[in-house]
Amino acid sequence: MRVVTLAETDDFDGWRDAARALAASDTPPDDIVWQVGAAATDLFATAATPAAATAGGGFSVPRSFVDLARSVVLAADPERFALLYRLLVRLRRTPGAMEDKADPLLRRLETIAKNVRRDIHKMRAFLRFREMPDGDGSRYVAWFEPEHHIVRANAAFFVNRFASMRWSILTPEVSLHWDGAALTQGPGATRADAPEGDPVEEVWKTYYASIFNPARVKIGAMLKEMPRKYWKNMPETALVGELIAGAQARESGMIEQARAAPGGNSEAAWTALRDEAMACTRCPLYKPATQTVFGEGPVDAAMMFVGEQPGDQEDLAGKPFVGPAGQVFDRAVAAADIDRSRVYVTNAVKHFKFEQRGKRRIHAKPGAGEIEACRWWIEQERLLVRPQVTVALGATAARSLLGRVVTIGRERGRAIPLTEGGEAWITVHPSYLLRLPDPAQKEDEFARFVEDLKAAKAALG
Repeated sequence: MRVVTLAETDDFDGWRDAARALAASDTPPDDIVWQVGAAATDLFATAATPAAATAGGGFSVPRSFVDLARSVVLAADPERFALLYRLLVRLRRTPGAMEDKADPLLRRLETIAKNVRRDIHKMRAFLRFREMPDGDGSRYVAWFEPEHHIVRANAAFFVNRFASMRWSILTPEVSLHWDGAALTQGPGATRADAPEGDPVEEVWKTYYASIFNPARVKIGAMLKEMPRKYWKNMPETALVGELIAGAQARESGMIEQARAAPGGNSEAAWTALRDEAMACTRCPLYKPATQTVFGEGPVDAAMMFVGEQPGDQEDLAGKPFVGPAGQVFDRAVAAADIDRSRVYVTNAVKHFKFEQRGKRRIHAKPGAGEIEACRWWIEQERLLVRPQVTVALGATAARSLLGRVVTIGRERGRAIPLTEGGEAWITVHPSYLLRLPDPAQKEDEFARFVEDLKAAKAALG
């Protein structure tokens, strides 16, 4: 019986080195006990004479296994090291084992990895810092209770996001401390070691109350995504009960006020939303892009147009539909007798995705993850504008609106009710017309595009 002692609960490198050597020597999974420090983690094994595992005998495994193992090692499951090693041994004999999605062992490990990734997301989403003074000014301290051993693996995220802020994250297992230049690690803490509240918390509560939208509250989904165990760490959740209780009256008041004074509170809310979007980092597209390109137009517009993403000229100008596709759009809108100054125009994805080829930036189609990351902004725009008709220009825009893959040919030219109110109409993107090589076909398709816009306008009544 071999006993492998790992340095930490999340010691992926130690597990990898030991597992590589053991697998290379054909050590059976049942002959190994995995433990962290002096504490055995494999509760179903019986330890015999301890032995040190040494690295060596390297061999190749699929990248998917390495990614899976990096997540699983962070789990609280006491069998995680043994389960991963069992799969590793199987991979040596059957290289395609990672493709067998019906295999109970692989399914169990993927479920464990999914739970770990969810816990990582919850830490990033639900952790709240509170300000407290110390000898060097202010330090921001947060308390979090993870379900898995994710704290060290999440450190880089918080260092990158709050690089200029001195902060500490306290958890029962380990504490992280960032001084603006170096990250250090300390022992676990208790909830009593974290501050209760500060002025920043009141500012956050005020902001949360101002953006809370009662029409979007779904209690079941909210509890699934944000379990009550995290509420005590988040100042805004103290407001949820009161805001939900007055949801109907508050929404009615918002609507009446918007109708009575267009450009009043709705304009202020839109400005706050746009300003928030300018700092969006929900997906990696913000890094190479020049800026966020937000929607524009009247906040009380009856008609909204949603394109795919900003192009090269839109990225530089910070305005939607100002490039070649925008010129085609303007001609078509005019031909359909639609006043562009009275419609709201935006994009499904707010940053320009491109491939650099020499000095040129070539458009690249947004992926599903990027579309999903930006759906929040589209939903907020629609909730503020509340258009009667929303026209999706292209498949990306249609997917953003409907939350599913859409075939334009099948859905084109008919009204599709939207759950948030109003209806969607789907047509092609103006850039499609630019790509058509045959002038006659281009003319025919432009005329069909105009007819789509006319039908959408007719739906306004």
